[in-house]
Amino acid sequence: MIKIVTLKFTITIIAIFFSSVIKLSVLANENKILLKVNNELITTIDVLNEINYLKSINSNIINLDNNKLIEIARNSLIKDRIKKIVLIPIIKEFGISDKDYERVLISNYSTTGYKKTDEIHDYLKKFDINPDLIRNKMTLNAIWSQFIYDKYSKNIKIDIDKLKQNMQNSENQTEYLLSEILFNLGEKQTIDEKFSIIKNEIQKNGFESASLIYSISETSTTGGNIGWVSENSINKKILEEIEKLDINDFTKPFVIPGGYLILKLNEKKTTKRNVKLEDELNKIIQIKTNEQLNQFSNIFLNKVKKDIIIDEL
Repeated sequence: MIKIVTLKFTITIIAIFFSSVIKLSVLANENKILLKVNNELITTIDVLNEINYLKSINSNIINLDNNKLIEIARNSLIKDRIKKIVLIPIIKEFGISDKDYERVLISNYSTTGYKKTDEIHDYLKKFDINPDLIRNKMTLNAIWSQFIYDKYSKNIKIDIDKLKQNMQNSENQTEYLLSEILFNLGEKQTIDEKFSIIKNEIQKNGFESASLIYSISETSTTGGNIGWVSENSINKKILEEIEKLDINDFTKPFVIPGGYLILKLNEKKTTKRNVKLEDELNKIIQIKTNEQLNQFSNIFLNKVKKDIIIDEL
């Protein structure tokens, strides 16, 4: 077993450094190594680039102070480095096709309203983001997703017959616009302590801010936004709690594989089923598949992280 080095990140020092080198050109001249994740380095330029990337994905992140921005960027970079450490020994060619890149890029920037690669690249110029950096990030995430699918797809469990039965029992369906915070506990930390911290952030700065700071889900970059979810695709026990919520309320944490989940109800609607049963069934199966794969991904990352050495330099 590799010894785990506890990460004690000096936010104040980095914040002071960050505030003194706001422009990328200046920061490049003063580039410093901040962290070492095994043999993978994280520098001040990496942190700035990650902050710019996060701003391009979610404009509301600019409302956070520098310390929080740095912490979010740092955690995101650590996760990326761990993925890279896992993948490099088993991936022969670390790349994806232009077609796959365009598909992933457009999907990631769907909330910006841009639907063409060239438009997105022009948009990224506003944030001083090099297209190569974005391609590297999209490539890493695409390969990681495929790796998790190959590793865990056989473990996915979906009761298709039960889904069909539920869908046939009603002409109407209720959909919920949800946001999430998926979190783990710190060493010797209780769920009540962590939930209290998260609730405090929600009350001060909103659910989206809390998701950006505390969520380990891939949706954290968009403030935890899941989108519209059909009642048939939600776990029964979780659905019962969602049904009790008023708009803009959130649940207490649920224990799920890979962590603890808080859900916020942003909006709900009831509509008649206006699509073919098969099409709707396939959509729900895809949602449930992605949900389980994300859980497997978080479980695997948590497991791998225990054997990763993270040093502050």
